[in-house]
Amino acid sequence: MSKTLLEFEKTIDKVSQLKEIHSSLFMEPVEEEKWSIRDIVAHLYYWDKYNLEEMVPEMSKGAVLPPFPDHDQHNQQAILSVTDYSPHFIIDLFTNTRKELADNLSRLGKDVKFTIGKGKRQFSGESFIKIFVKHDTHHLKQIQKKLKIDN
Repeated sequence: MSKTLLEFEKTIDKVSQLKEIHSSLFMEPVEEEKWSIRDIVAHLYYWDKYNLEEMVPEMSKGAVLPPFPDHDQHNQQAILSVTDYSPHFIIDLFTNTRKELADNLSRLGKDVKFTIGKGKRQFSGESFIKIFVKHDTHHLKQIQKKLKIDN
């Protein structure tokens, strides 16, 4: 799992770098009709929080994990959950939660396979993480485009 886990952890550094931008830019939509950087970081944090609290504790051989929550409702709750927080605090929430999640996932045995909800697909810790690495990449590209960062 190490290569995938390292990629998952790289997002910590990329998000931490956002402390360098002005708070007004943090609040601007990345594109018209899209979320702000603040909302994206909140969104990433809230999925990590969900996975840490609801999914990882259930990951064991042959387990059936709960289905993912309704995405729209979950995403709305993510944004509402950080309404009163500063950009730096939101970034810290994300980085601390991601570190804890990565640590917990790193302790899963390679033989641990599980399904999610009513799905038949077998997941391992690594294949589960890959879902969120792709998810991170999508959102980091949005941020990079807004900030005109190459990477």
